[in-house]
Amino acid sequence: MQEAVILVVIVGLIGGVAIGLQNPLASLLTQRIGILESIFIVHMGGAIAISVPLLLRRGGNLGNWQRAPWYAWGAGFLGLAVIGAISFSIPRLGVATTIFLLVVGQLIIATVLDQFGLLGVSVRPMNISRVLGILVLIVGVWLMIRN
Repeated sequence: MQEAVILVVIVGLIGGVAIGLQNPLASLLTQRIGILESIFIVHMGGAIAISVPLLLRRGGNLGNWQRAPWYAWGAGFLGLAVIGAISFSIPRLGVATTIFLLVVGQLIIATVLDQFGLLGVSVRPMNISRVLGILVLIVGVWLMIRN
């Protein structure tokens, strides 16, 4: 059991490092070739990279794509917004502030999703500690961008 938790933590940290590196790389692309072109290259690179394991698995479960709710397809469009926001913000605010803003935005929407059980998540009602946590994050945003 303990090994499973350690593995999840390691995978989560690897994902965090990947985001931390992807952000300035996407911004660098945007500065050199433009925001639309950067978003295209980032997503095309990801599509090419994931094609190899999918081909090795003979498509995996792609044949079941019709079983997903129609609104789940919005994840791809949201990915475009993420890369666009990153590419736009880093040259103006820096990497740390941009990542902090992304995390704060994620935590705020996650709290709303939890509160109402939206998109299939379990309900976790708002309480005073969650409200205080969001307020601390907002103060953190202000501290990061006020320089």
